Amino acid sequence: MTWLSPGDPDDLRARLRREFESAFGSAPDVLGRAPGRVNLMGEHTDYNAGLVLPVALPHATWAAVRRRDDDVVRIRSRQQEHGWEGTVAGCAPGGPQGWAAYAAGVLWALGTGAAEGVEPLSVPGVDLLLDSTVPVGAGLSSSAALECAVAAAVVAALGLDLDTHRPGVVAAAIRAETEVVGAPTGGMDQTVAMLAEAGAALLVDFADGSSRPVDLGLAASGLRLLVTDTRVSHALVDGGYGERRADCEEAARRLGVASLREATPARAEELDDDRLRRRARHITTEIERVRRTVEAFADDDHAALGRLLLASHVSMRDDFEISCPELDAAVETAVEAGAVGARMTGGGFGGSAVALVPAERVEAVARAIDLRFVRDGFAAPAHLLAEPGPGASVRRVGD
Repeated sequence: MTWLSPGDPDDLRARLRREFESAFGSAPDVLGRAPGRVNLMGEHTDYNAGLVLPVALPHATWAAVRRRDDDVVRIRSRQQEHGWEGTVAGCAPGGPQGWAAYAAGVLWALGTGAAEGVEPLSVPGVDLLLDSTVPVGAGLSSSAALECAVAAAVVAALGLDLDTHRPGVVAAAIRAETEVVGAPTGGMDQTVAMLAEAGAALLVDFADGSSRPVDLGLAASGLRLLVTDTRVSHALVDGGYGERRADCEEAARRLGVASLREATPARAEELDDDRLRRRARHITTEIERVRRTVEAFADDDHAALGRLLLASHVSMRDDFEISCPELDAAVETAVEAGAVGARMTGGGFGGSAVALVPAERVEAVARAIDLRFVRDGFAAPAHLLAEPGPGASVRRVGD
């Protein structure tokens, strides 16, 4: 059985500082940290102006940053063999490719104005080293964790207060991923990476951008969040995510609404195109499931939570068509082995499942999933425990 550790923060900071000094010749100015996330309910609803209920993971990406006196940008990662070097101007769309685009794109977005009403920052050249314990391609938002860790560290390196710049960092991270990387993110991942609070999920309403913490009461209920990485890697730039987004936009257009948030399940059934009808049905019912999930946690209603999690998975499997055999097996087996409920999580086409499990059944559920994967001939999965954690933070070296 493979468990993915978030690592000890003090050890990670010390290692990152040592390796930064080795790579670049002197100490960094700032260390930034931003978490991955697991979404409890509300898949693909963010870009439909809907509701989401994610949790920030203890697993995070770390960024060590030092300002330079020129416009040179040097980016390295402990998870990558080769780095990227260029200039601040070269961080624009069409410049860096692959993993480095996520980091370089943030520098470009911060320097050009992340969104309407967000003032551009004077971004100098930087030396940047990354480290991460967020599994890549697992549907746990490793990309947003990287973007937000870089942005938070750069903001602090410029001598600015991170708390007052959190909305701008969210906007910069979204713009980096959509315009430089080319992935059609909806913004949930970046929002929770910056705004999450320890011990709570974050309820985000993308109709108005508001958010509030939601106490899940896990400890009092004796429940844990078990995340299973199926090791089926997904990439949001491969097309499936963008196709679903385009379907939702077309469904909204045919219904005569600005977004599917303004529709209802009954309205979705009016669509005469089967594929669009099923896409709209998932979004409209999923938004309602987010509301009911918040209520079920408040009422400590385990039976309702189990029904909602399973209904969400079935909707993603059948109507939105973003599951896969490994995710279906993980969900089915988790429930059979004693989980309150389970569902796939993230953008889909691989990635992870999340299960709400009584604390005393966690090992048994994880073991049952491992055995099911062996029986079905799948690659061995990995597991982690999602302890709801805080959003991004920074620490100046020497503090």
